[in-house]
Amino acid sequence: MSYLVLARKWRPQIFEEVVGQQAVVRTLKNAIKRNRVAHAMIFSGVRGVGKTTLARIMAKALNCRGETDNPPCNSCESCLEIREGISIDLHEIDGASNRGIQEIRELKANIRFLPTKERFKIIIIDEVHMLTTEAFNALLKTLEEPPEHVYFMFATTELHKVPITILSRCQRYELKQILFSDLLDFFKKISGEESVTISDKALKMIAREAGGSIRDGLSLMDQVFSFSDNEVTDSDVSQVLGLVDRRVIEDLSGALLAGDLEKSLKILHRSYAAGIDIKRFTNDLMACFRGALICRTSGRPEDILTDMTDQELANLKKRAQSYTPLTLYHYYHSILKGVEEMRYSSHPRLVLEMTFIKAIQAGDVVPVSSIIERLDSLLKGVVNETPEPGVPRALVAEPVVPQRDVDLESVDIAPEKREAPPSQSVEDTAGIEEPEKPSTSEVEAVSDVKPRGKNIRSHWADFTLYVKDRKYWMGVVLNLCSNAKEEGEALILNYDDLSDCQVLKEQENLKLLTEFAQDFFQKEFIVRVCARGSCTGIPDGKGNSPQKVRKALQDDPLVLMATDVFGGRVSGIRTGPRSR
Repeated sequence: MSYLVLARKWRPQIFEEVVGQQAVVRTLKNAIKRNRVAHAMIFSGVRGVGKTTLARIMAKALNCRGETDNPPCNSCESCLEIREGISIDLHEIDGASNRGIQEIRELKANIRFLPTKERFKIIIIDEVHMLTTEAFNALLKTLEEPPEHVYFMFATTELHKVPITILSRCQRYELKQILFSDLLDFFKKISGEESVTISDKALKMIAREAGGSIRDGLSLMDQVFSFSDNEVTDSDVSQVLGLVDRRVIEDLSGALLAGDLEKSLKILHRSYAAGIDIKRFTNDLMACFRGALICRTSGRPEDILTDMTDQELANLKKRAQSYTPLTLYHYYHSILKGVEEMRYSSHPRLVLEMTFIKAIQAGDVVPVSSIIERLDSLLKGVVNETPEPGVPRALVAEPVVPQRDVDLESVDIAPEKREAPPSQSVEDTAGIEEPEKPSTSEVEAVSDVKPRGKNIRSHWADFTLYVKDRKYWMGVVLNLCSNAKEEGEALILNYDDLSDCQVLKEQENLKLLTEFAQDFFQKEFIVRVCARGSCTGIPDGKGNSPQKVRKALQDDPLVLMATDVFGGRVSGIRTGPRSR
């Protein structure tokens, strides 16, 4: 007889042999014992977790003739025929190749007849989601009221593709992925029964590659056993399965986190030259950063990272503590985006190299909350000599300035053409001399220089377009203006007809127009709308006028400090809605 692969040789024949599906097994056994078996059942789950196996065991249990309280006995004539695949009352159909309505019609015609030999006819349809819509519709009535001598059992890896009308007529059993620990115990048992010596580390590598599927794991073991005869080493498993050594991934992740681009590219080059699978390589790298992030954020990472050895977990914990969770997430996300780009690229290695460069160039990710805390300390005059890891030391400073809430995004700061102050070390604040104070002209350049404005007459058309982009109706009303001129600190808008500007004269609209005008022309004027000798503007001192807001922003201590620290000047102030 030809060789029987491990996946077939070790296929469970009774409920007690099923691995990792205790809840489903218990339900099925109790249903048989209490005679509460549903006439139609559907088993769903990922590949290789026991869907078809459970359906066959149920078929044996329903037709078992052995004298046992826990069928199937696996020794009576009926059980043996089903086990060998020669039972004439068990119809196992492949849904992918028998998916049309004609096949379902033939099936319906066949099930009308009583079983030839067994107590029940069992219909097993594997990958049932592959049936056509017409085939599903043809099954509906039969599933709802099947003959008493017929049981339907379906198996699918994609439950969401099965119509709800079919699901509502079936009892559903959702099989889960096999736990890593259950896989490991099962593979240890098999290696012992097969008289093969294999280390725990090698078994863990196989179990990790199985991905929760027993059939995949058994296929990998078959391959490894064929390569190594009766003694399997760790290197044998890595070589046969094309796995990347964990030490290589650890070295690469450490080089990326340290910002060592040269070392990172060298590791990639050596791995590529060794013939590694680039997809597996990137997946392992992503898993490494995921593990580091879990170690950094979880109190018990060993409960989640069950596929790691104790030494690997200890090394990962030690490394993760040196970096913030945001930094680790940044690297993970960068690798993830690189993997997505590689899928559509004809040069995946180049994409991965560019991914390394982008990840390293971004550097440490500093939380915004940490920067704000440093600014608060700066404003309060508090010197923090030991900032958190990853926080720029430039934020550790000493000016004492009254604190005030301000929207920095409302102020443009342009660099001044002057020499930057010499850099100083902040490691020992006791011996630092007080920096020279800026000259009077520099202070005026920082705080008193008014932005250069635009001419009303030559830029009026541009201004109306500017307003239209923000408030379309207001831009249309401005086009009806017969004359616009600047008188002192006021912008006068003259209209021939009062009805053309009646809405514009409302205080809220006038305030908004003033903000737009000040933002565009960069002048501190007041807007007045005039028609038939009557002019309307925002009353002086009323509430929080645009003039007061602009003045407060320009004189804000934080703005003054920022222009001084960065050597800049106020080049524009914007308070309009789009600016906010």
